[in-house]
Order: sequence, then C-alpha cells, then structure tokens
Amino acid sequence: MSAATIPVHAQPSWSEEDRARAEHYALLARLLHGAPDAPLLAALAAAASALGGTAGALPQAWAALGAAAGAPLQGVCDEFNALFISVGKPVVMANGSWYLTGFLQEEPLAELRADLAELGLGRRAGVTETEDHIAALAEVMRHLVLTGPDEAGLQRQRAFFARHIAPWYADFAHALAQAPGADFYAKVGALLLAFMDIEREAFDMLEVSA
Repeated sequence: MSAATIPVHAQPSWSEEDRARAEHYALLARLLHGAPDAPLLAALAAAASALGGTAGALPQAWAALGAAAGAPLQGVCDEFNALFISVGKPVVMANGSWYLTGFLQEEPLAELRADLAELGLGRRAGVTETEDHIAALAEVMRHLVLTGPDEAGLQRQRAFFARHIAPWYADFAHALAQAPGADFYAKVGALLLAFMDIEREAFDMLEVSA
C-alpha cells in the first residue's frame, strides 16, 4: 500500500467524470507503487483496445500503454525493479521533494505532511515510502475526488494538486521517458502526463471562474 491512510466513504453524487478521474488516480497509484500482475496487464490491454482510434493525448497514451501491456509479465516486473528499486539512488526517483529541491526529506515533504494532517490523513504503519511518493499522492487525489464532489471538495482538490503535484509531475514523466530500459513504464509516464495535464487545465479553469 502507499504512504497515506485513505478512509473512503461512499458518496451518492459521483459523476461519471469523477468516477473516471478516481479510477485514473487509482491505476497510477497501483502501477507506480509496485509492478503489475498478469490480470492487471490483461485489463490494461482490454481497456486500451476499447478506446479504438479515439484522438487526443490521453486516448493515445492509453493505446500505447495497452500495446506495452502485451509484454511478458516477468519483463515488466524486472523493468519496475530496475527503475525504482535500489539500495542506493534509483534510476528514477518517484518523490516530489527530489524534483523540487534535489534532495529527499526536505521542506516540501514537511509542508505535505502538514496538509495531510489537516485533511485527516497520515502515513500507514509499516510503509517505507514517504508521503511525497507519486503513488501516495495519487491515492490522496483519489480520496479527495471520491469524498469531495461538491464545490468545496473541488477547491480542496485544486489546492492539493497545485501545491504538491503540479510543480513536478511533468519532470517525473520525462524522467521515465528518458530512463534507460524503460518501455512499459515510459508508457505509464506518458499516461500520467496526459491525465495530469487535463487535471491541471481543469483546475486552472476552476481557479479563473472562482
């Protein structure tokens, strides 16, 4: 599991858009926390094929990820380990503090922990990743989407995204795209970039209209 404790309570007013957003955040959290299993790869391939030839950056990213999901499971697992698991510095860092300051455990992490505390969220016992890991942040956004479909909830989503994800998600995606040996996870990065770009643009419009 990722680094934030996420108590999710059912909301009767979820829109289809909110459900789709929550599902994207959940998928990114799952893929970036650990290597996929065979059923997940099969589901990715099926979901991508259902999109057909839909135009746009997000459908194209889905199509590319679906094609990459046809790779052998062991190869994808090896790729995850090679990119993210290391006794020293991983090939690709997945922590916001690294992209914002060049170091881990810095001021952005302290600010994030303070904001999580205000939201009533915290780190799960036994979790090794810090709260600024991209998978943990995606889980937090999923929680905020599912528990805040109203105007106040949207403003919480916008504020959290703007402060803790928007400044560095593109750098993380580009690091995946350029990482030696990255194939499946380069496609994961492209999906993250396309989806987060849509989120950022929507939140920018929300801020303008506020």
